[in-house]
Amino acid sequence: MRYPQFQVDAFADRVFAGNPAAVVPLSAWPHDALLQAIAHENQLSETAFFVPEGDDYALRWFTPTREVDLCGHATLATAHVLFTHLGCSSKQLRFRTRSGVLQVEREQGLLWMDFPAQPATPTAAPVALLQAIGQEPHAVLAASDWMVVLDDPAAVEALAPDFGLLQQLDRRGVIVTAPGAAPVDFVSRFFAPRYGIAEDPVTGSAHCTLGPYWRERLGKDSLLGEQRSQRGGRVQCRVGDTRVQLGGTAVTFLEGTIHVPGD
Repeated sequence: MRYPQFQVDAFADRVFAGNPAAVVPLSAWPHDALLQAIAHENQLSETAFFVPEGDDYALRWFTPTREVDLCGHATLATAHVLFTHLGCSSKQLRFRTRSGVLQVEREQGLLWMDFPAQPATPTAAPVALLQAIGQEPHAVLAASDWMVVLDDPAAVEALAPDFGLLQQLDRRGVIVTAPGAAPVDFVSRFFAPRYGIAEDPVTGSAHCTLGPYWRERLGKDSLLGEQRSQRGGRVQCRVGDTRVQLGGTAVTFLEGTIHVPGD
């Protein structure tokens, strides 16, 4: 069996930046074990698989170790592949996912993804989280991920967490964030060792939590976030009460073919 595969740098305007994702177009779903094996072989933070469903697409995302409910950068990468390589001429795409219907629209050179907001609530921090971060937080909140708020963006950039302790935590991952400096409104990093991702370079889905927090704190609906991983990337955010629109660009790094044994 042969499957086409694209590797795309998402939230980037050049290769070797942003967050790389693999995108595998399919005509029908193979066994889940094969999807997971492909994602494990790729060893990227996410591999996206999609199948056409009428005018929409069914979309799934896999880390090297498991399927996830929501992924921003691999959705952006998938939209880029459809628009750039597979001849999609429509202005808008609709993806059917484990997080509901997600829309992606082309607008003035950006791809805008419409995602559910995931606001976090203040909570007591687990001891393991505080020990792993090794800094006194301004605040700790929780949604799908833990979110640690620091006061200094330089502290976010210099952070060297204890991944063994992070792996003990009971949520998907850990967002660490701080205020930014103009034009950037906030900075962040994201760690998810429980999902096989020590540090994710640019995490769209984390901005479904970051956006609502910084909207309330800064009093702004339109925000620019910068993820300060080694590769780095910026995410435009338009934050509403129940939805967050995330904007960015993507570039293709490679096109290839997967060769796997048949059934």
